[in-house]
Amino acid sequence: MNQKEIEQSCRAVLQAEAKAIQDLTNQMKPDVLKEVVDKIANCSGKIVVSGCGTSGVAAAKIVHSLCCIEKPAVYLSPSDAVHGRLGVLQPEDILILISKGGNTKELINLIPACHTKGSFLIGITENTDSIIGKEAHLCLQVRVEKEPDPFNMLATASILAVIATFDAIIITLMTETNYTREQFGVIHPGGAVGEKLLQK
Repeated sequence: MNQKEIEQSCRAVLQAEAKAIQDLTNQMKPDVLKEVVDKIANCSGKIVVSGCGTSGVAAAKIVHSLCCIEKPAVYLSPSDAVHGRLGVLQPEDILILISKGGNTKELINLIPACHTKGSFLIGITENTDSIIGKEAHLCLQVRVEKEPDPFNMLATASILAVIATFDAIIITLMTETNYTREQFGVIHPGGAVGEKLLQK
């Protein structure tokens, strides 16, 4: 590929991903979003988030952002979960399962324990008719028209859509919980962000 072709390819991907995120504003279901925000805001335990592959990467990012606003969260590896790590999940916790198709076997394996323990299950998927979509107490649909790669297979725009949706939820939670700059300064004293927060 020459320079012009590379530029055109990169531009097309960025435009496709930007459109996917912009389209989320037309997909929002206010009642579902309100329930997600309310459940997390009022959670007396922790938020346990799990996903496989790229969804697992998104889960880890969501966990970090939740911790940044003092909503205790942990990432649960699906493979470790079924070998005893499910003990981290307690009745007062929320379990969030992220799966594009909603039928990821490794995540489905976590559902019986979640129901037995009495934890609240939130499913994040494109397919509300999937196993996760139907088994979840609350299903938040996040979908994109198309992935920008030639095979429509690589989880790129779809994962950005999940992350962007939770960015919106987390920033809304900051207002909902009256989260302060001073609180943020206590838990984020490091780096340039910490220096800025701690400036008097």
